[in-house]
Amino acid sequence: MMNTRGRLALCAALCLACVATAPAAEVVIHAGSLLDGIGTTPRSRVSIVVRDEEIVAVEPGFIERAGAQVIDLSQATVLPGFIDCHVHIGAKLPSRTNATEDWVTHSDLDRAFDDAVFVRAMLQQGFTSVRDVGGGDDTVAVLHAIEEHKIPGPRLWLSLEPLGPTAGHGDPRNGLDPALSAAGFDAGRVDSPVEARLRVREHKRRGANLIKLMPSGGIASTGDDPRQQLMTEDEMKSAVETAHALGMKVAAHIYPAGAIESAVRAGVDSVEHGSFATADTFALMKQHGTYLVPTLTVFELYYAAARDRPDLLAPGTAAKELANDLLPKKNLPLAVRSGVRIAYGTDIGEGDHSMEFQLLVANGMSPLRAIESATRDAADLLGAGEHVGSVQAGRFADIVAVIGDPLRDPTVLGHVVFVMKGGVVYRQNGAPTVLAQ
Repeated sequence: MMNTRGRLALCAALCLACVATAPAAEVVIHAGSLLDGIGTTPRSRVSIVVRDEEIVAVEPGFIERAGAQVIDLSQATVLPGFIDCHVHIGAKLPSRTNATEDWVTHSDLDRAFDDAVFVRAMLQQGFTSVRDVGGGDDTVAVLHAIEEHKIPGPRLWLSLEPLGPTAGHGDPRNGLDPALSAAGFDAGRVDSPVEARLRVREHKRRGANLIKLMPSGGIASTGDDPRQQLMTEDEMKSAVETAHALGMKVAAHIYPAGAIESAVRAGVDSVEHGSFATADTFALMKQHGTYLVPTLTVFELYYAAARDRPDLLAPGTAAKELANDLLPKKNLPLAVRSGVRIAYGTDIGEGDHSMEFQLLVANGMSPLRAIESATRDAADLLGAGEHVGSVQAGRFADIVAVIGDPLRDPTVLGHVVFVMKGGVVYRQNGAPTVLAQ
């Protein structure tokens, strides 16, 4: 009998029967303007030579090679494929879906179908790599399906269930009848350093290549306080040391300054949200090289949902959203001025992942730095800067293009006309490209 993981991968594969145009042996892309993720100024009239899945050369002028396919992007601005460092690949928009009803009426098999649809959309938007920070066995199955070319999607880094304490932000029992239970409810529970070590090792065994912690309360969850630290520094340190020993990075969902500082001292690699950080907090993060992933998009969407459709949110959370969701935008200029490392993240699944560009620029980042947060800097946070995040020889051929100058008009980043991942074209002339399997 097929095991659960196999069924998940098969169902996700059946969701989409087409993937992309197959790559030519060698491709030459004529880029009218190139923001390569290395320098700070665009290069004009450049040829990018792609062989199989890699970039083999970037040369001045529009060159041709015998037998090579030429892709004409001479009227476009070409960039590295975008990277979203904080997604939940199966998450539905809060303005359309009753969160509690959806959770209790859908299985991992159902979620695998949603995952497959949403990762395809992310790729079509130009996001060739994403980091899923809090999923389940369905996300592991989708990772395998993407890697085995069964479904189209970005390169995927993933954690499993976020690790946090009983009654914390990640406790699925919050707000439920205490008699209710389900398999997996305790898969992320951490109430001691020993449990933290065990959970990290279990998640690695189950297929995670990233660990997510919940050191503080959250906003979109019932019964916990986003301004309280809920994990001890010893618990965090145990999780971080174990994860790093297994070659995994650690992302930490945190809001209050004190909890951020504890997590930074414990060695986390990134602070997700960081909404209530102070200048001292950012100084400590900068000292330790800890990344901030601001996720302004999710606050924008949930604030609107709390204002317009509070009935769709988890019980008791609309008031928390209205009280807290405007603060991250107000705090971002402080982070930008501090010089802390910032990586791009949206905290959504379904929806427009390019929203974050506009929100970052509107709240203190230059267009160039916003682009770098989704390319070079995001790749560094992934630990994959030698493979993605820039257009140069030896990197994967993950390439996108827009019409216009994103340094003058960053709104064009929301209208990608060309997407290549690993030498395979998934979008051209603004439309998906498909090839029946």
